[in-house]
Order: sequence, then structure tokens, then C-alpha cells
Amino acid sequence: MKTLRSKFKLYWPLIKSMQTGLLLVTGITGYVSTRCPVMNWQSFLGLVGSLFLAVSGSTILNMVYDRDIDAKMKRTAHRPLPSGELNPREALLVGLFVSVLGVGWALSMNMVYGLVVFGGLFIDVIVYTVWLKRKTAWSIVWGGISGGMPILAGRALGVGGIDAVGILFTIAILLWIPTHILTFSMRYHQDYAEAGVPTFPSTYGNKVTQIIIALSSFGAAVAIGLGAFAVGLSWGYLRLLAVLAVGVIGLAIFSVYRPSERTNFGLFKYASLYMLGSMLMVTLGTM
Repeated sequence: MKTLRSKFKLYWPLIKSMQTGLLLVTGITGYVSTRCPVMNWQSFLGLVGSLFLAVSGSTILNMVYDRDIDAKMKRTAHRPLPSGELNPREALLVGLFVSVLGVGWALSMNMVYGLVVFGGLFIDVIVYTVWLKRKTAWSIVWGGISGGMPILAGRALGVGGIDAVGILFTIAILLWIPTHILTFSMRYHQDYAEAGVPTFPSTYGNKVTQIIIALSSFGAAVAIGLGAFAVGLSWGYLRLLAVLAVGVIGLAIFSVYRPSERTNFGLFKYASLYMLGSMLMVTLGTM
């Protein structure tokens, strides 16, 4: 039992629980937004379980592959893999097992749902991490697409296929990703430079990056608003979404004209709260 607990403590940081939790919330939102007439606890728990395993598995696999660059960055050098606390081969096997379990569970529930879950995992691990992350700053586009797969998967499970609302919500996540990731890469630009990972700040400069963040924040807010309107949210919830959107867009624009590390970090923090709040508004408004 003691060994099991110690292993759990080592693997828990590998799944990035906060990130995984937020992606899980988007998947639940996509499912609940369908007002699925056959919604039941069995399918809901299946969604939560399969998504959690698939996202966690992909994150572990990413950690295994990125352990060399993690070792070069002060922010990540203490993680279990680069620090040598965890065996890479063991972590690889665990990541593969958890990923297969999650995707297999998803496929057994619904073919379209399972394929979307698999697509998200494949894009995240193979396209984003293995192929593009170390080559181009534009890899975040593919990272954003994979980040949008959980909400598309949840929506697909509820309606039995891919629809326009699901695509709108996916675009919203894709456009939100720059607000979250680019502010982070600006804060830790030195770490990424030492690891040799190209980022928008290092490639195009902070000013261009801040403009991209502002534009993408606006686009994400519009996409979420249109999706929320399409699923029939009441004006009360739509107004709350608008208030949240004004906050993130305002901060993004402010960072363009009055750039500072404090404003940038505030936008990074608020971006996660904005997405979480938006997902909760859509979920509560369609229950």
C-alpha cells in the first residue's frame, strides 16, 4: 500500500491535474449542452472516465517524450521523469496502457465519440509533441485543436455525431489556447529559450504575440457566445458570458497598450477562470 501511494504521488504530476480537469469540464459541457434525451448516469460516468483516462494517458506520453527538454528548464526540472525519480520505460508503458484503456472505453460507448477522443490523443501526442513542438511556434495551433477535442467528443456523444455547435465550441477552445499558452510562454520565455523550444515571443516578439492574444481572445468569446446562443441559453446566462468575455478581452487589449509582466500573468490566470466560468454557464444553462 505504501509503494502504491508513493507511485501515485509520482504519477499525479504527470497528468497535469489542473489542465486535465479543465479539459474534462469542457467535455462534460459539450455533452450536457446537447440536452440529450437519453442522458443517464451510466453514459455520463462513461464520458468522465474515458475522457479522464485518454487525456491523462496522452499527457503522460507527452511527459515521457519531453523529459529531455524538461530537464533543461528550471520550471520543470524537478518533475519525476527529468529528475530521475521515475523510470521512463515504466512511465511509457503506463501512459500507453491508460491511453488505450481510455480510447477503448470511448469506442465501446459510441464509434464517433471514440474516434474524436482518439483523434485528440493522436494530434496531441504525435502531431503536436513529437512532430511540431520543437520545430515551429505554430505547433500551438495543433495543440489547440487537440485541446478542443474533449468538448467536441462530449457533444458528439450526446447527439450521436458532429454538428455545427460542436464545431463552434471546438473553435472557441482553439482560439482560447493562445490566450492561455502564449501568456505562459511570455512569462517563461527564458526557460523555453534554454530548452530550444520555439515560441511566438521568441519568433515574432512580444508585441506581435500580445496582438495575437487579443485577437484570439475576441474570437474565442464570439465563438462561445454563438455556441451558447445556438443551444438556447437564456439571456441571463448570455449576459454573464458577456461579462466574462469583456474581462478577458479587456485584459488582452490592455496588455497590448500597457504591457507588463503583472498584466501578462493576470491575463494568464484570468484566461483559465474565463474558460471554466464559460463552461459552467453553458452547463448550468442547458441542464
